[in-house]
Amino acid sequence: MKKLFATLMLLASTSLMADPMVGVEFNTTAQNIPTENAAKVEVTELFWYGCGHCNTLEPQLHAWANKLPEDVVFKRVPGLPRPDWAPMAKAYYAMETLGVLDKLHNKLFAAIHKQKTLNPTDEKAAINWVAKEGGLDKAKVEEAFRSFSTNTSLNRAAQIFRASGATGVPSLIIDGKYITSSSMAGGNHQVLKVADYLIAKARAEKK
Repeated sequence: MKKLFATLMLLASTSLMADPMVGVEFNTTAQNIPTENAAKVEVTELFWYGCGHCNTLEPQLHAWANKLPEDVVFKRVPGLPRPDWAPMAKAYYAMETLGVLDKLHNKLFAAIHKQKTLNPTDEKAAINWVAKEGGLDKAKVEEAFRSFSTNTSLNRAAQIFRASGATGVPSLIIDGKYITSSSMAGGNHQVLKVADYLIAKARAEKK
């Protein structure tokens, strides 16, 4: 009986230590996605402000991203698989243009999921919220929401979502060729461990 127990424990520990598997904890992207700097490993989060899972992951992801080594670049791209997600994608790029993204990023999550005062599919409400919370002129916010730059970024975001093969958010794209998510990895803590593995894998492949 003791031998059986020891064998089961060994198998369990071996399973826990096993490398993530393609097709299980991660996949290759549907298409290769060009990165901005070939000398660095690029990590891209696909997210939507209206997503409860994205809201839950955000604090852990933020802490993790702040500790990434110098050869890793972290960025966010709003998920855009459907038209009603566009207002929040526009909000992200408008806040970036207006220089208030760092100030309002977490506040926007909170307004939707904690205070429940903002409908993430309502563009007019989003414009009013960014103007009020950012202390900005509403006309300037409207202009940023509807600018050529924002529309170009929206098109690029939609292309990245399609090319990644993502089926939902939050998802993490590693160096434009691997994708994982909390659902694939088995949880928020696990997805960051899988991302660490894929970063090391992508780094090795560059050499």
